[in-house]
Amino acid sequence: MTGAAKRGRRPTVYRGVELRCGMRFEDEARATGRALVAGVDEVGRGALCGPVVAAAVALGEGFDTEGLDDSKRLTRRQRETLDGRIRERARGFAVGQAEPAEIDRVNILEATLLAMRRAVLALPEK
Repeated sequence: MTGAAKRGRRPTVYRGVELRCGMRFEDEARATGRALVAGVDEVGRGALCGPVVAAAVALGEGFDTEGLDDSKRLTRRQRETLDGRIRERARGFAVGQAEPAEIDRVNILEATLLAMRRAVLALPEK
C-alpha cells in the first residue's frame, strides 16, 4: 500500500510515478552547501478580490514528512495537525502578501512573486 493510500487518499501520479512529499531537493541543496532550504507557495491568486498571500517554510534536516501533502488533498483535521507539527518543529516559517493595489499596479504574477519574496525575506534565518 502506498503512502497516500494509507492516508485514505488516491496518490498523485505523474507519468506513471507516484509523487511523494520528501526531502530529496532539500538534501541535494544542502549537499551543495546551502545551509537553509525553504519551500514557498501562494494562496489567493485565483480570487477576484483581496490580497495574494504566500508562505515560506524551512522544515530543516530530519523533519518527518509523513502526512505532508497538497493542502487541498487534506482534511481540516489533517491540516490542523500538520500546522501544529510544522510550527513546533520547523526551522522557520513566514508569511508575505501583496495588497490589491499592488496587484492592480504590477499584475497578478508579479504580485505573487512579490508576496513570495516577502515571505522568504521574513524567515527568521537567512
